[in-house]
Amino acid sequence: MEGHQSIVIAVFSTSSGIGKTITAINLAAEFAKEGYRACLVDLDLQFGDVMSYLKLPSGVTLADAQNALLRSPENFRITDFLTEYRHEDVSFFVLPPPRDVYDAYIIRISTIENIIYQLSGFNFIILDLPAVFSALNLAVLDLSTIINFIGVMDFLPAVKNYKVGYDTLLRFGYEEQKVRLVENRSDSQKFIRSRDVERLLGTKFYHRLPNDFPAVSKSIREGRPLMFAAPQSALTRSYWDLVGRYTGRPKSAKRPYEQKKPGAFMRFFGM
Repeated sequence: MEGHQSIVIAVFSTSSGIGKTITAINLAAEFAKEGYRACLVDLDLQFGDVMSYLKLPSGVTLADAQNALLRSPENFRITDFLTEYRHEDVSFFVLPPPRDVYDAYIIRISTIENIIYQLSGFNFIILDLPAVFSALNLAVLDLSTIINFIGVMDFLPAVKNYKVGYDTLLRFGYEEQKVRLVENRSDSQKFIRSRDVERLLGTKFYHRLPNDFPAVSKSIREGRPLMFAAPQSALTRSYWDLVGRYTGRPKSAKRPYEQKKPGAFMRFFGM
C-alpha cells in the first residue's frame, strides 16, 4: 500500500445487527456531501445489503471484478465495476458484493487487496465488513487507516463480546489510535452505564451515536442516507460530527443541509 493516498475506514464489529451498514452508508454520504470522492465497498460477501438499502440496481459485482482482473489484469479498471449512488448534490460509489452465496467462497484475498489499491483515486474508502475475524477481514484491517469498531452496550453478553473483540484487535497488533471505539444507540435505555464499559475496556469511546429508530426506519424505507431522510435527526448530526473529526472540519461549521425550524407564525399558518 506504499504510496496509497486514500484514507481507508473499516467499519467493523463482533456482533451482527448493530448498525455497521447504516454507519458505512452515512459515512460515505457525509464525505461525499463535503466534496470528497468516496467509495463504499460491501465486503459482507454472503449477506451484504448496501445495494438493497440504497435501492440500487444489481449490476456488476465484486465477483465480476475478480473475473475481469484474473482474465486480463493489464486492462482491468475497477471503475468499470462501481455503481454510483446519486441524490441531489451527493454522489458516491459502491462496489457491490457477489450476487450468489457460492461466489463469496471464490473471492481471493489478493483480489480485495488489489482492488483497494486501485481505488486510490478516492479520498475515502469505506469498508463494510462482516462480524467475524476471518482471514479476509484481517487482511483488509491491515490495509485500513482507521478501524471503526462499533458496539451496542445494552446487555452484559454484548459488553463481553465487545471487550473480547477489542482485546483481540490489540493482540493482533493494531495500535489503539487506529481502533476507534464507537458506541451505537448510546442514549437508549439500558442497565449498563457507558463509563462503566469504558472502565472495563481501559479506554474511552471515540464517538457515541444516539438511538433514533424512527429516523433509521425512514431512511431504510426510502433508500436514502439520513441527511436526506431525516436531516433534523440527532443521529444525522452525530454522523456529521464523526465525519468532521476525520476531515478536520472546524467545530463551528454548520451542516449545509440543516434546515431552520419554522417560527411560531409559520407553524400557526402551516407554512
